[in-house]
Amino acid sequence: MGYRAPSFRVALLGLASMLTLAAAAVPADAANKVLKIGFVGVTSGPAAAWGTSNVRSMQTLADWWNSEGGVKIGDQTYDIDVVTFDDQKDPKRAIAGMEKMAQEGIHYVVGPNVDDGAAAVRPVAEKAGIIYFPYAFPKELYTAPASNAVLGMVASYQSGPAIYKYLKENKGVKTVAFVAANASDPLSQRDNGVAAAKALGLTIVADKDTYESDTRDFTPVLTPIVQLKPDLLVLSGVAPADAPLLIRSARELGYKGLISTETAQDAKVLQEGAGDLANGFISVGGASTPEIRSKAMEEFIDRYTKKFGEYNDESNTKVYALQYIVDTLKADPKAIDNVDEFKKTIDTFSAPNPYLKDESANLHYVGTTSFGQKRQLAVPLVVNEYENGKFKTLFVANVD
Repeated sequence: MGYRAPSFRVALLGLASMLTLAAAAVPADAANKVLKIGFVGVTSGPAAAWGTSNVRSMQTLADWWNSEGGVKIGDQTYDIDVVTFDDQKDPKRAIAGMEKMAQEGIHYVVGPNVDDGAAAVRPVAEKAGIIYFPYAFPKELYTAPASNAVLGMVASYQSGPAIYKYLKENKGVKTVAFVAANASDPLSQRDNGVAAAKALGLTIVADKDTYESDTRDFTPVLTPIVQLKPDLLVLSGVAPADAPLLIRSARELGYKGLISTETAQDAKVLQEGAGDLANGFISVGGASTPEIRSKAMEEFIDRYTKKFGEYNDESNTKVYALQYIVDTLKADPKAIDNVDEFKKTIDTFSAPNPYLKDESANLHYVGTTSFGQKRQLAVPLVVNEYENGKFKTLFVANVD
């Protein structure tokens, strides 16, 4: 026994070495593949809150999935890598950002967040085979022959009529005034809002007043409007950083009516910039309220808050883009490298909605009514009212 033991140990050591080598090879074969999903949008300047909520939602969701082993698409498991680019609300930078995504072989991109940027990147996206999910409203982006853009939220020309109708029926609104920044995005939203208000039989008392994007003293702009005493003042397409300044100016000038916008806002920014003067301000909210959100949505909010130290209500909407991309790829794994497959899947796609309590609710694409084809994410239309530092739900609706 004393003589044979060393040979046995040698054999064991040899076997152990072989197993070690084999084990070393396994992680390379078994490691998850990486699926890059891009973001091109604004994360700096007055409109930074729009894009920041996009990026943070994507990163929170990706980290969550990756921590649980990745996402299974077909017979492969992927870790999600979010690749971001701040376009600074500049169409030229948006183009550069989309070109960067194309160079990295990325086929699915969230953003841009404004009309100019979303329109500017269209040629690059179509040439490079990129499906992108803008938070921008020009109908030509989603109407044939265009087919690569999918609207990530409810458009102003969809939310506007719903808001005006509610205020007419429940708050007695009869007269409306509009004010907008002198830029294509807010001006387009203003024109859509005016048309919607007229269709509802409301009287438009002002629809030509504008301000430059770098304005910080809104008193000269709002003085003639306040003197008209409209029941409703609409801040068309207002950037989150500008909203509290406009609200404060209107209230300090003595305006007593309602103030609304069709763009999503940031409660913290409103609190810091306008305080109690912002109470009663109406805006489009995130697509989840405490009454309708699921436990998964509550966990997402908790993870987001722990990761970034705060939460933006708009992320209730922004969480959906990455979820839709991944679930649509799960429905057709060939779409990983072929956006034509993704487009075909859009028409019949349906998956459980993890963010709503209602188990009958599902993820699906809409837009047929507005665009003649399904090029919009189906997310609930939540309209909020700001009060004492927080948003409360005014009403919830859906878009076809």
